[in-house]
Amino acid sequence: MDTDSSKDGGSHQTVSVREASRTALAENTRRAYRGGWRKFAAYCGRERLDPVVATPEHVAEFLVSVTCVQISRGATTQREKPLALGTLRICLAAINRWYGERGLASPARSPKVASVLRGLGRLANERPRQVKALREHEIEAIVAHCDRLAARRECRVMAVRDAAVIAVGFAGALRRSEICGLRLEDAEFLNGRTGEGGMLLHVRRSKTDQLGEGQTVAVPEGTFIRPVDRLRRWLDLSGATTGPLFQTLWRGGHLRGRPLHPTDIARLVKRHVSAIGLDPTDYSGHSLRSGFVTSAAIHSARLDKIMEVTRHASAAMVIRYIRQANAFEDHAGAAFL
Repeated sequence: MDTDSSKDGGSHQTVSVREASRTALAENTRRAYRGGWRKFAAYCGRERLDPVVATPEHVAEFLVSVTCVQISRGATTQREKPLALGTLRICLAAINRWYGERGLASPARSPKVASVLRGLGRLANERPRQVKALREHEIEAIVAHCDRLAARRECRVMAVRDAAVIAVGFAGALRRSEICGLRLEDAEFLNGRTGEGGMLLHVRRSKTDQLGEGQTVAVPEGTFIRPVDRLRRWLDLSGATTGPLFQTLWRGGHLRGRPLHPTDIARLVKRHVSAIGLDPTDYSGHSLRSGFVTSAAIHSARLDKIMEVTRHASAAMVIRYIRQANAFEDHAGAAFL
């Protein structure tokens, strides 16, 4: 029996084990693991150690060292503070992954390393950082600020793009990576096809869709924030016909053809919340997604309808946002405090 697909006229695509293994992880996870391994390799370089033959003691000392000095240059907030425990766990996962891919026993799996991590957690005694949600009236203020900037010719392209990023990211309850991953063909405008307003956003891959089967988010026209109109305006102004939906810009407002990076979304949000008088250290790119949930809860949207937009796999996180939003509604002490 002939097993050569090139001889039977078939068009079977061959996939290597290495490629299949690589695509088992989402791009954001792979990026985080690469960063975690680079941190460990850099530490080993400073200490004149070989990361390929590291011991549990080396890994434990690495954890202690990075909790003493902030070395995350890409941080958008808290640059002077030690790495968070969540970042340390990513570093350990990266070490485990690197060794595992090579069929080697990982020193990061040692009970000694786990013990050091628990100890660092108790010493830090940190409360998990939770950024503030951007409410709908704050989003309105931000896009209005962008509109004022757009009146100045030198700021027009960036201001129109930023308004579209903010409005679409909020209206679609999108994660930073989802905003950056959108391509032009992923926005489907419904006007003229069904007589209804709004658009559909096709999210190719997300945190809850690791296999990349795709998810669709309905975004209405809107009356106040007007996300669909703002996206149309960005597309008309940019003249983009292919590539990323939201792109980086050259000086002068010309498209670079490159997608925004998740850290660009965080910086963009911080820049504009500062412009409307809010403390930028309290907000991040996730403030758009959490802001939609919070605003929807305050306006009494049903849980299942909120989850249609957020695409949460579990209701637990959504309920947490709803409880925070309604913390003072019908408060038990309202009648006597």
